[in-house]
Amino acid sequence: MIETATKVLKKIEDKGYKAYLVGGYPRDLYLNRKSVDVDICTNATPKDLKAIFPNVNLKTVKYGSISLVFNKIHFEITTFRKEIKYEKNRIPVKIKYIDNLLEDLKRRDFYINTLCMDSNGNMIDLLGAKEDLDAKQIRMVGKTKHRLKQDVLRILRAIRFATTLNFKLDKELEKYITKYGYLLKKLSYERKKEELDKIFSSSNVEYGIDLLLKTKLDKHLEIPKLSKVTITSSIIGIWAQLDVLNLYRFNSNEIKTIKLINELINKELFEEENLYKYGLYISTIVGEIKGIDRKTVNEHFNQLYIKNRSQIAITPKEICKLLKKEPGPFLKIIIDDIEKKLVVKELTNDISVLKQYIVDNYHQAF
Repeated sequence: MIETATKVLKKIEDKGYKAYLVGGYPRDLYLNRKSVDVDICTNATPKDLKAIFPNVNLKTVKYGSISLVFNKIHFEITTFRKEIKYEKNRIPVKIKYIDNLLEDLKRRDFYINTLCMDSNGNMIDLLGAKEDLDAKQIRMVGKTKHRLKQDVLRILRAIRFATTLNFKLDKELEKYITKYGYLLKKLSYERKKEELDKIFSSSNVEYGIDLLLKTKLDKHLEIPKLSKVTITSSIIGIWAQLDVLNLYRFNSNEIKTIKLINELINKELFEEENLYKYGLYISTIVGEIKGIDRKTVNEHFNQLYIKNRSQIAITPKEICKLLKKEPGPFLKIIIDDIEKKLVVKELTNDISVLKQYIVDNYHQAF
């Protein structure tokens, strides 16, 4: 990744412009963490960038940014700028391109995200990012109160970075997050879920939830059940406990999974029919919510004679041959019957046993 990023920087520099990696990549490199963010800041404008990369797929993003895919790696390239006017506590509607890295860094959210790196691998720290990274703290660039009200997404980003990096919130930042949490009503449920997904999927999720509760954001995020949540290995297990299907937007697979979890939570987990119907994944999540360890759930699941219909020892073709019949609706009746009896262990999954059962019960039935 760094080799490709360096090539992009040098291509911009070769045309006489300045360009730096900024934010996530330098920050994570300094912390010796794996990074997925590759953001570049430059004094080249979007028009200049299109001339520098004429044969590359460029997508213009709002507010002076270009989305670039180079050597299969995605880069977000942003022109040095000042954000002069915001609307709806979120959207910069008036910007001004500038030719000054320091001024560009001053508009960024947290000091930890102001670290830069040039094409030679040199770290550039103009605002004291390393100091906050070493102190393991999240601190707002500029006046905290003003910057939070300017873009309310920063409230959740602060919690997310504190969670994923295991950093503390600066006292002033924590104070104003608590005070202005009500502004989250101006943020779409999609953006709120995006940030919450990152918090809930973190290995440090318990700390993240503690921060959300401490700053009283659970109320403003409309997740009052957060304080009673049991941490699960899957974020969908956390969402299932929050009872927000009618508020937050989930994809069809998430909706289906949440509904299945909430169905099984009210049933006897270790009944064979339930283990078979809901499967190991859903059963494991429900087990975690109920305080049952994964090993115990696995042991019960592995005692099932079959895990799915495809494991039935006799095939439809063999049933037809046994009964000397062409395929027809009778097959579903027989297979459904065998499946149920295998699940509750009234039959063993042995082809000779199943053949005998079919002959005894269905030879004259159709």
